[in-house]
Amino acid sequence: MTPLDLQHGVSGPVATDAESAGVARKESGMDKIRITGGQRLTGTIQVGGAKNAALPLMCAALLSDEPLTLSNIPRLADITTLANLLLQHGVHMSMDGDAAGGGMMQSGRRLTLTAETITSTEAPYDLVRKMRASVLVLGPLVARCGEARVSLPGGCAIGTRPVDLHIKGLEALGAVIELDQGYVVARAPKGLSGAEITFPFVSVGATENLMMAAALAKGTTRLVNAAREPEIVDLAVCLTAMGAKISGAGTDTIEIEGVARLRAAEHRVLSDRIEAGSFLIAGAATAGDLLVEGADAGTLGAALDTLRQAGARITQEETGLRVQGPDRLDGVDMMTEPYPGYPTDLQAQFMAAMTQATGASMISETIFENRFMHVPELLRMGANINLHGGSAMVRGVEKLKGAQVMATDLRASMSLVIAALSAEGETTIGRVYHLDRGYERLEGKLAACGARIERVRD
Repeated sequence: MTPLDLQHGVSGPVATDAESAGVARKESGMDKIRITGGQRLTGTIQVGGAKNAALPLMCAALLSDEPLTLSNIPRLADITTLANLLLQHGVHMSMDGDAAGGGMMQSGRRLTLTAETITSTEAPYDLVRKMRASVLVLGPLVARCGEARVSLPGGCAIGTRPVDLHIKGLEALGAVIELDQGYVVARAPKGLSGAEITFPFVSVGATENLMMAAALAKGTTRLVNAAREPEIVDLAVCLTAMGAKISGAGTDTIEIEGVARLRAAEHRVLSDRIEAGSFLIAGAATAGDLLVEGADAGTLGAALDTLRQAGARITQEETGLRVQGPDRLDGVDMMTEPYPGYPTDLQAQFMAAMTQATGASMISETIFENRFMHVPELLRMGANINLHGGSAMVRGVEKLKGAQVMATDLRASMSLVIAALSAEGETTIGRVYHLDRGYERLEGKLAACGARIERVRD
């Protein structure tokens, strides 16, 4: 197995968790981002491929012995983590025509995955614990190989996010599952069979895992109360190109008619709506004039509505969305909800913008119970925020003040960047390895639009 680094474009050994921690401290964990605020963001900024779409799409390669080529792949730490997990399952990879691990990578945009032979059906703890999306190998492995042993996943500490729905769904498809020393052990030696599965609550990950598993199951599977996110639709489009028979993606009921095998396909990953939304919020919060190329209004409805209520002007341009922020935003209330509601992955960023808005705003988090970890850091910058269970009352202040703060998870890190961009003085953000999981070349993109931002070593 030749491991790789799809984030930095170089090859290297697949590290144990302890080794990875050391690398993180050396390469990004001890990096900090320094921002001098008060600059309007103006110009054009490009959105990359969606991390939350790319990860399940990469796992879909396990379903076929023929190549799956994905374009518009972002260069992110999470992509590298999953790539190294798939490598140990026996998936061969090439990037832009160069074999993975064969030296320097090219642009990091076109990845071909070939799972001709699955050499291991175990997803080990050292790899899976780094990222929650790793659990998405479970459904494809059971469907194709009849067995899987997958460690319980890790990822951002923003809530429990149990895998119960994944397990119960696979059991409904005929898999026998037990938990063994922190591993999910699934067996279906005679294959999976279609079933009707009703989710008690909406789960994006469970919907994705069961869609992939059902693609190779015997008979028809119906997923009721399924997630409707654009990333679900993107996965369905890719699976259909591979020969799967799927209808209803984007609605709350998805029907999958199982097929005997899937074939080679090419698919372009959709643009990252969370990155796009983050840049739109940053432009609005800095009274900027920013064209976000690749932003799709069709995937950002609730987020755009909320920003417009706050006073931002958002217009459709030929290549994306343009945001023009007022001198000061107005405070508005917001509640996170499953798609098409306001996305939880943009809650922290919007809160940062509201800290300097006129009036007050009530921000309610209904998806994850522990997604206000950015609040203490915003308070260090002078924000006026009071927490009440799952809601935060944000009273806008005239100006935030630069301070030393620390990122606690992926989206919280971006909220601190937005706060720092619009604050007075200098802000230093620590633990930016969280940021590197979901935002590609962030400093360069923002600097090109007028931000005074740099990455520094501690």
